[in-house]
Amino acid sequence: MTSPASTPALPATTLPTPTITPGIQLVGDLVAYVPGLRTAYDAHVVCQGRVQPHVFFWDVVQATVQSYVADADHDADHKGDSHERADWRRTLDFLEAQSRRGVASVDEVIVTSFLGDLPHPHEPGHALVRRLGPVLAARFGRLRPGG
Repeated sequence: MTSPASTPALPATTLPTPTITPGIQLVGDLVAYVPGLRTAYDAHVVCQGRVQPHVFFWDVVQATVQSYVADADHDADHKGDSHERADWRRTLDFLEAQSRRGVASVDEVIVTSFLGDLPHPHEPGHALVRRLGPVLAARFGRLRPGG
């Protein structure tokens, strides 16, 4: 057993391990749960140099709306394996479950960068807001009372 006095010091070139914030954990867990987001995630990390949850969620919104519209239009070209595209149902289920946890920094990402960027009434895919779970729907209603 070594005593604290005999523990060797880390070399000066050792870099600190980046902190995994709740927002970064949210992104990682989402990509694991919705494999169709992997390509967008990989491109995000290459372009941004690191995970930026609020920025990545723009891609999440776009993929989710595209998936919803494709299902609503019964577009056979977009009905492939869920590993090939983002599945709007899985995305909404995941975000609903995360919203129930009550983690302020996670809620901030979901409300600001997901709910806040969903289509407006005059935009394609707006009907997706009627598919939000109860927690997400309540937050969306407070954020955008007019839809």
